[in-house]
Amino acid sequence: MSRPSKTRNRPYDRSEPASLGDVISQLFTLRGYNRVQGNKQLDEIWGKVAGEDIAEQTKVSGLKNGILQVGVSNSALISELTAFLKVEMLEQLQVDHSHLKIRDIKFKLRSDLTK
Repeated sequence: MSRPSKTRNRPYDRSEPASLGDVISQLFTLRGYNRVQGNKQLDEIWGKVAGEDIAEQTKVSGLKNGILQVGVSNSALISELTAFLKVEMLEQLQVDHSHLKIRDIKFKLRSDLTK
């Protein structure tokens, strides 16, 4: 018995292959290498906005859905940041770094930041 020949449901793909640069860029994104560079830039930006004293007691965790996530070493500092400094810092980030599209800052207690 002979088998019927298989026909393709899709026509032959005639598109050009992706460039090596595009493939490497996609690989870096998938592996998370770009995130490291991005977090380093966020740390630098946060250091300028927060000031040296606060930056030493905090660490940027990342930027997710427009919310800058910042780890803080103690609850007293979280209270100070939330009650007195958050609005001013957020406005400065939105004006000076509008390309980041930061819409809020979320502070979270991180005990691993204590010295």
